[in-house]
Amino acid sequence: MKHTQLYIYILLGFLLSTLSLDAQSNKQKALEQQRQQILKEIKEFRAILQGKKKEEKSEISLIEDLTYKVRKRQNLIRVTNEQANLLTREINTNQKEITSLRTQLQELKDDYAAMLVKAYKSKSEQSKVMFLLSSDNFKQAYKRLQYIKQYANYQKEQAEAIKAKTKELQDLNIQLSKQKEDKQKLIEENRVAKRELEKELKEREVLMASIKSDMSKFAAQIKKKQQEADRLDKEINRLIREAIAASNKKAGKATSTGKFVLTPADKIVGDNFESNKGKLGWPVSRGVIKSKFGKGRSLTDSSVEVNNPGVKIATEANADVKAVFNGEVSKIVIVKNGNPAIIVRHGNYLTIYTNLSKIYVKSGDKITTGQVIGQVFTSKSSGEAMLGFRIYKNSQKLNPQYWLAK
Repeated sequence: MKHTQLYIYILLGFLLSTLSLDAQSNKQKALEQQRQQILKEIKEFRAILQGKKKEEKSEISLIEDLTYKVRKRQNLIRVTNEQANLLTREINTNQKEITSLRTQLQELKDDYAAMLVKAYKSKSEQSKVMFLLSSDNFKQAYKRLQYIKQYANYQKEQAEAIKAKTKELQDLNIQLSKQKEDKQKLIEENRVAKRELEKELKEREVLMASIKSDMSKFAAQIKKKQQEADRLDKEINRLIREAIAASNKKAGKATSTGKFVLTPADKIVGDNFESNKGKLGWPVSRGVIKSKFGKGRSLTDSSVEVNNPGVKIATEANADVKAVFNGEVSKIVIVKNGNPAIIVRHGNYLTIYTNLSKIYVKSGDKITTGQVIGQVFTSKSSGEAMLGFRIYKNSQKLNPQYWLAK
């Protein structure tokens, strides 16, 4: 009974520790994926900046670039800290497990040693034969024979259990050593990241101080950019309403719900688009999301809140813009004092590509996934190329980051 309980406790302890370690391991993998994605974005943005023209950039552009880098660096440090802290917890868990395993191993060895001593005292074949022959009847002799076999099997099981527990202990020691190395590596990488962050924060501080004397001029520039963005949003929303109304009228089902009435063919396209959520190709070959969807803080002035209807992707100068999915060009958007945009329909979904310099399609064109439909506008003074990308379901704005492939 004592041995059975010992095995049950060992088994339960092993299962619980395995489940805990698996959960920690999965979280560690998720954090590492997140860290690698941030590192990739930092590298990509650095490459984009190096590829820009060498003309002097505006102070606003410089501040936006530095703010983006600072935010990415802060996020990298946060994720790396989480990884290091999780590793610390895993190391502590494993050290406790090693202590427990050593105790269990010693108990098994003590138990096995006692068994060997007992076996030694009655080791002769003669004593076993006498043990059987001294039975009162055949039934008792049979039971004694079964006992001898069970005892021999139990000895083998104990030996195997000691071997297995020793191997488990060795594996855990190797794992612990690897975890300590990983933690040290993360700590060192974080030191480097913090030094880079301090450098970027100082650069931004110096730049912000240099423009304080002429804040009115930069405030006017920011206001002008916001007015242009507002005009574009207003025009896009108007064109979407018109497109829905025209499509529904053509289908003979005029409605004011703000939703497309879908034909069977339109429904297939919309369903296919929806099934590719998180798998859509990027609208440019190379780029990083510099401004996220929804409410956030301005890259220029952190005290100012902005509400982006899509994402802004920093990319290479004169980059080609590609359709993210099969569809039909619904509208070409032209606004006064602004750059054109393209609205592409995919059933009851719309993708919108803004801040273009060239357009290679026209309204009504059928387009395919990956087809080049235009070119991103590139600032002559700074070399900055920024594509605006949006996704709508009917007239509802969606977060493109949930739809684009990682």
